[in-house]
Amino acid sequence: MPLVQKMTARLLLAAGVLPFVSATAEHDSSRWEKSIARFESADKKEMPKPGGVLFIGSSSIGLWKTLKDDFPGVPVVRRGFGGSQIADSVHFAGRIVHPYQPRQIVMYAGDNDVASGKSPEAVLADFQTFVKVVHAKLPKTRIAFIAIKPSIARWKLSGKMAQANALIRAACDKEKRLEFIDIWQPMLGEDGKPKPNLFVKDGLHLNANGYALWTSIVKPYLAKRE
Repeated sequence: MPLVQKMTARLLLAAGVLPFVSATAEHDSSRWEKSIARFESADKKEMPKPGGVLFIGSSSIGLWKTLKDDFPGVPVVRRGFGGSQIADSVHFAGRIVHPYQPRQIVMYAGDNDVASGKSPEAVLADFQTFVKVVHAKLPKTRIAFIAIKPSIARWKLSGKMAQANALIRAACDKEKRLEFIDIWQPMLGEDGKPKPNLFVKDGLHLNANGYALWTSIVKPYLAKRE
């Protein structure tokens, strides 16, 4: 992350300056009702045991089909749904977060938020709302945020995405229960642009190479800690 962005983010957070507030109250999450209902149906058949690691967020989590194999010995729960935004995970937290009582949450979201027109400050505010909602009932749960990824399809938004990452990283640095997992830089090639060999044909979603890279970066963060 560029030093200027990091310093700016820290100064804004330290001063409590957030030009935009969370828009989660106005966000319509009804389009995901069927997806959430499918998760609940699966839970009725086999409820995940408390104390696991919950992976939640958008399609980058939903399409991570090898998740359990990639993290052997880790009791993972995969709850990614479509093109969801952070506000959607806030909305459904009472149904697909709190019931699992996870010791850790790994979130990937924010990609669709920026693509929908949300500012970096709004993305940060929504993430902070998610943290508050989780910790209101699960105060000991650690939350790790996987950086918004650089992609070929959305490279024109890379500036705003990098800004959102910088703000969220600074917020995580201030709270011991939060962690920021930086996959941004490792996904860039020598030309400073996303590596094509990490994506499927749409230039947005990850292929096996992309998930292998994420696995290698995320794995150290899943060590059980008090």
